[in-house]
Amino acid sequence: MKRQEGTRVWWLLVAASLARLASGTLFLLTSTFKKGQSDYAPYFYDHGPSSTHGNMALFSISEDTPVGTHVYTLNGTDPEEDPVRFGLTFEKGSREYFKVDPKSGNVTLIQELDREKQAEISALVSITDGRNKVVETVRIFVTDANDEQPEYRNLPFIIDIPEDTAPGSSIYKVQAVDKDMGSGGSVSYYLQSSVPTKFTIDGHSGVLRIRANETLDYETTPAHFVTVVAKDGGGKYKGMHQVMSSTATITINVVDAQDTPPSFVGTPYFGYIYEVSLPGSEIFTVYAKDGDQGNPNPIHYSIINGSDGVFDINSTSGCISLTIHPGQLRSELFEVRVKASEVGESEEPMDYDITTVTVRVVDLNNHPPTFYGENGPQNRFEVTMFEHPPAGEILRGFKITVNDSDQGANAKFKLRLVGPGRVLRVVPQTVLNEAQVTIIVEDTSGIDYEKGSTLSFKLLAVEIDTPERFSATADIVIHLLDTNDNVPAFTSEYYIARIAENSPGGSSLVSVTAIDPDSGPWGEVKYTIYGSGSDLFSIHYSSGVISTQPWASLDAEARSKYNFYVKAEDGEGEYSLAEVFVTVLDLNDHSPEFLESLLEKTMIIGAPVRIEAVDEDAESPNNVIEYSIMKADPNNIFDIDCNTGEINLKPYIKSMEIIHNITQQHDCKWSLVVEARDRGSPSFSTTAVLNIDITEAIKARIVSYFLGLSKRPLTVFGMCVSIVITLILVTVCISTILYCNAVKKSRIRPESNYIKTPLMAAFLKKNRGSPMKVLGMVTGIISILVGATVFLSTAMYLRNTKSNRITPARRIIRRRPRHPEPPWSFRMPIFRDAGPAGKFLVDDPEGSSVAAATRMKPPPPNAPCLPPPPPSASSSGNVKTSERPRVLPTISGALASRSFKKTKTSRGGGSREGTMSSALVSELKMKLEQKINESNQGYY
Repeated sequence: MKRQEGTRVWWLLVAASLARLASGTLFLLTSTFKKGQSDYAPYFYDHGPSSTHGNMALFSISEDTPVGTHVYTLNGTDPEEDPVRFGLTFEKGSREYFKVDPKSGNVTLIQELDREKQAEISALVSITDGRNKVVETVRIFVTDANDEQPEYRNLPFIIDIPEDTAPGSSIYKVQAVDKDMGSGGSVSYYLQSSVPTKFTIDGHSGVLRIRANETLDYETTPAHFVTVVAKDGGGKYKGMHQVMSSTATITINVVDAQDTPPSFVGTPYFGYIYEVSLPGSEIFTVYAKDGDQGNPNPIHYSIINGSDGVFDINSTSGCISLTIHPGQLRSELFEVRVKASEVGESEEPMDYDITTVTVRVVDLNNHPPTFYGENGPQNRFEVTMFEHPPAGEILRGFKITVNDSDQGANAKFKLRLVGPGRVLRVVPQTVLNEAQVTIIVEDTSGIDYEKGSTLSFKLLAVEIDTPERFSATADIVIHLLDTNDNVPAFTSEYYIARIAENSPGGSSLVSVTAIDPDSGPWGEVKYTIYGSGSDLFSIHYSSGVISTQPWASLDAEARSKYNFYVKAEDGEGEYSLAEVFVTVLDLNDHSPEFLESLLEKTMIIGAPVRIEAVDEDAESPNNVIEYSIMKADPNNIFDIDCNTGEINLKPYIKSMEIIHNITQQHDCKWSLVVEARDRGSPSFSTTAVLNIDITEAIKARIVSYFLGLSKRPLTVFGMCVSIVITLILVTVCISTILYCNAVKKSRIRPESNYIKTPLMAAFLKKNRGSPMKVLGMVTGIISILVGATVFLSTAMYLRNTKSNRITPARRIIRRRPRHPEPPWSFRMPIFRDAGPAGKFLVDDPEGSSVAAATRMKPPPPNAPCLPPPPPSASSSGNVKTSERPRVLPTISGALASRSFKKTKTSRGGGSREGTMSSALVSELKMKLEQKINESNQGYY
C-alpha cells in the first residue's frame, strides 16, 4: 500500500515539474512524511493564456482598463484538499499594479496602466495550504489602446525661403510620431486655415510645398504662419473608437530679393530761399529708400535738370544747397528734378526713382505791424465824446493807420479790439500791408458816463500766416461827457407810513429817496407831492421827508387811509413818481353814546330786550363796548349781557304774579340806569335811563306790533296803500250800484238827466244797455292805479335796499350827524305812559349831560387833484420817445358823514354805513392793498 502511494506521489511531482518547466517558472516542493501519512504542496491550475482563471501565466490586459476592475482570479488546489490562500507580490523597486484577495484569489487593478511606458509586468503569485507554499513568477502583458496623440519632431518649425522660389517647390518636411500601435500609430497631415493659403502639404509624407500658380512677395507679406495638423488612424479607447491629433505652427519667413526699385519718402518736396540766405545754405533734403527692405542697397542722389547752376545736391545724404547769393537770382520759383538710384555690389546704378523739388524765393518776415497817427508811429490814441452815441456811428476823432513793411503773406495780419463787452468794433478786421483803421459803435448802452467816465480798449494787430506771429498794440482811450439820460428813480415803488391820530402838526411820517446818477444839476433831485389827501401833508424839497401840515389834525374816525403821489424831478424836468400810503392809527378819543338819553322798551316775560350804544372810534378795542346796569330799583330783577346789551329778567321770575309780589305798581314799569363802557385805554363810558314795561305774551304782541311799526316804515306805507285801495273799491262798488239804479230810472223817465258831463253822457248813452261793460272799464282803471302803486312801492323798496348796502367791504367810519333828527315813529296814544323816570333823571345829572353832549368835528378838507403832466416829448427835443407821460393807477376813497339809523350792532362796536367813491385799481395797487390788509387785520 505504501509502495503504491509513493509511486502516485512521484508521478504527481513529475507532472507538476513538467508544467512548471513549460511556463518557465520554478517551484519548491517540500514533502514531509509523517507517521503513516505524506503531505503534498498545493498547486495552481493552468488554463492557458486566454483564460481569466489560473496562475496568471501569459495573462494580457488592455492599458485603458479602469482602476478597481476585477481582472483575474487565481485558482489552485491542495492534494489533501486543505484550504488554500493566494498571494501576489512584485519585485522590489517596481510599481504594484494589482492586488489579490487571499481567500477568493480575485485580482484587482489598483494603478493605471500605460503600455508606452511599461508593456510587460513581472509578478510573483503564490498558493499555500498553511504548511506548504508554492511561488511562481508570471509575466503579464499590457496590450495597446489608442491613447497617445502624434508628437512632432524638430519643433519649432521656422523656415526661411527666398521670395522668388518657384511655385510648387517643396520647402519643408513635417515629421510626427505616434507611440500607439496599429492604426492608432499611423500619422497623416493636413493644413488648417480659415482663409486660402499659398501652401499645401502631402498627407502621407508631410512635405510642405508652395501651391501651384502662387508666388511669394516680401514687400507685401514678409512672413507667413501655417497651422499643420497631424492625426493618427484611430483606434479603441475605453470601448469607443477614438482619433487623436495635434497641431503645430510653421513660421515661413520670406527672404527679400532685389526686385523693387527705390522710392522717395514725404513727397511732394518744397524748399525756400530767404532774402538773408548765404551761398552753401541748406535748402531742402530729399530722402529715398530701397523697396527691398529685407536686403536694401545704398541710394545715390543726383540732379537731373532745373538747377540752372543755382543748386547742388549731396549724392549720399540728398541735401540740396544754394550755390549763389539770393540777390543774383533771376527767378522766384525753381523746379528741380532729383534722381535716386540703387547701387549694387558692382557699384553700378540699378533701379531708380525721380521726384521734383519746388524751391520758392520768399521774403523774410522781419517787420512787425506798426500803428501810425497824424505825427508818425503812435501807441496811444484818445478822444472826447458824449455818452450814448447812436449804434453804428463812426468815431471820427480817431486818425489811425496800421502798416506792415513785409511782403506777401508776411504782411497779412488781423485787427482786434479788446475791451469791456461788445461796445466797439474795428474795421477792417484783416489787413494786407496797410489800412486806415475805423472804430464803430456797436452797443450804445455800454458807453455810459454813469458806469465810468473813461473807457479803455486795446487795439491789437497780429500776423496770421507767419511762424513768428509778430504783433503790435495800441491803447484806445475814450473820455465821456455826461448827458441827462437818467430819470430820478425811487428806491421803492411805494412807501407805507403810520401815524397816530391827533398827532401834532409837523410830525414826520416817512422819508422817500430817489436817486439820479447824472452829474451836476441833472443829478439834483427835488421832491413834491400830489394827489387826493396830499393837502394835509408836506414834503421837504431836498431831503424827501414827509410830514403833516402844521395846521393839520388827523382823525382816524373821519379818514384813516390816505394815498398820494411823490414826484422826484431833476434840474431838466425829468421826473418819476412813487405812491405813499398813510395809515392813521386810531386812539381812544370817543366815548360810547346811546341813541337817546331816555330809552323805552317793552319786555315779554321770558324774552330779552336789547339796548345799543355806538362808539365812534375806528378800531378795536377802542370801539368794543361793554354794558352794565348801574342803578335799578329794586336791583335784583334784571340781568344784562355785557357784550350784546341784552337784558333779561332773573331766572326765578316766570309770571306776572311774581312781579306783582315784588312791586305794588299796577302797570309793572321799571326804570334802569345802564352804562356803556369801551375797552380802550383810557376807557370812556356813558349812561342812559331805560324804561322797561313788563307785560304778558298776548298783550305784548299787540303792543309790540304797533310799537314795532316805528321801525318798519315800508310796512306802514303798505298798510296805507291797502286802506286807500279798499276805499277806492268800496267807492267804485257804491258808484256802480248808483249808476245801475240811475240807468234803470232813466229808462222809465227819459226826461230825467242825472249826468251832466257831455263826454260821460255820451259814453253812458252808448252803453246804456251794457252795464257790465261800464263796470269792466271802471275795474280796469282801478287795476292800472293799483299796478302803478305796486310798481312805485317796489322801486322805492329796491332803491332803499341798495342804498343800505356797504360795498366794497372796507372799513366805514360812522359819523355822528351834526343835527340829529328823531327817528320816524308810530305811537299809539292809548299805550303811551311817561313812567317813573323822573327820580333817575334828577339823581343822575352827569348821565344826561354826557348823553346830550355830542362831539362834532369839521369834515376833512378836499384834496386837490393830480396836476397835468409836464410837456410831452413833442415840445422838448431832449426827451426820449420812451419817456412819454404815464397814467398811474391809484387807490383812493372818501367817506361822508350820514345820519345813522338804529340797527343791530356787532361785538366790535356796531356796523358802519357810508358811501364811498373809488377809482380804477391797478394790479400793482391791488397787490399792495392785499399786503396792507394782511399786515393790518386789526384795521379792517
